[in-house]
Amino acid sequence: MSPPTHGVGILGAGPVTQAIHLPTLAALGDTFEVVHVMDVDARLAESVARRVGAAWTTSVEAVLADERAEVVLVCSPHRFHAEQVVAACRAGKRAVLCEKPLAVDLGQAGDITAASAETGVPIVVGAMHTFDPGWLAATARWGDLVETAHTIRSSIVLPPNPRFEDFSTEVASRPARVARDRHDPEVAAEIVRGEVMGLAVHDLPLVRAFCPDQADVEVLSCHVPAPHGYLIDLRVGGRDIQLHGSHTDSWEPGWTFEAIGDDLSLRVDFTPSYVPAGSATAVLRSADRSEVLGPHPANGYEAEWRFVADLVRGTADPLDVRGLIDDLAFALDIADRAAALVDGSTGSRAGAPA
Repeated sequence: MSPPTHGVGILGAGPVTQAIHLPTLAALGDTFEVVHVMDVDARLAESVARRVGAAWTTSVEAVLADERAEVVLVCSPHRFHAEQVVAACRAGKRAVLCEKPLAVDLGQAGDITAASAETGVPIVVGAMHTFDPGWLAATARWGDLVETAHTIRSSIVLPPNPRFEDFSTEVASRPARVARDRHDPEVAAEIVRGEVMGLAVHDLPLVRAFCPDQADVEVLSCHVPAPHGYLIDLRVGGRDIQLHGSHTDSWEPGWTFEAIGDDLSLRVDFTPSYVPAGSATAVLRSADRSEVLGPHPANGYEAEWRFVADLVRGTADPLDVRGLIDDLAFALDIADRAAALVDGSTGSRAGAPA
């Protein structure tokens, strides 16, 4: 007898839900069933729910009260993540998967920690690269690279999200994009903070894996290139870190993570978020060997949902919430320090840490 499917309730029916999670859950139809979709836009909630034969609502409470919704997926705007995660925990759900970031400040993070401790409900953050089979294969083979790496690089070059979203599905009610003046100091700071917490955050847990001493963070420079993106140089615990992201109208995309030591280096090439093209490919190189790991059939999104299924079935240990909060604190610290260095007249500034 095959195991039963597990009901999923979704909070927020925007492009990430439509173009990433619904296709992933459809591919795992023998494991999950979307049973309830919530969005503050009633027409959007109804439209998305109709695609999967689910109930729809504009009420968070209605999803949380639905006993069929064993798992809650939080895909709402960032500012609502923490309160909805806490509410799902206190509603007695069997697992909560929250898109990045888990919260927007450490006060909210404290609320999540308390709710998790009170309820025992397992929480997963949608940092899909930490679940990617190519990345996990590398972690099992890199030996002492964490201790010996001196340079870490994350580089993300992507066309605008709508281009990928349109490849994946017909997106209903896409939010309008408003042009902003990156030369305005306050706007530039908001852009940097948004880019770190919206894009760089995907790989910051990977960076932190190589930087156990996250308290020793120095942001050396920050640049806001035209028309969109970020370039941040920092040092963490004596390691040089380079974070680069850009949005272009050209092809092709590139998403790479590198860790470089004196005797061994790692390069991981990830598939773009909206492309279900299997796992990353990791390459470990030394003077006398080059080892290629992957690609594997499943991508990080599928792997994270399979992990959620194991949590619900009691066959996997919950993640340590303290580690998730540490990832969040690391990202918030970098975002705040980088934003403080931005000079609106040039789009960049080098200086001492904030």
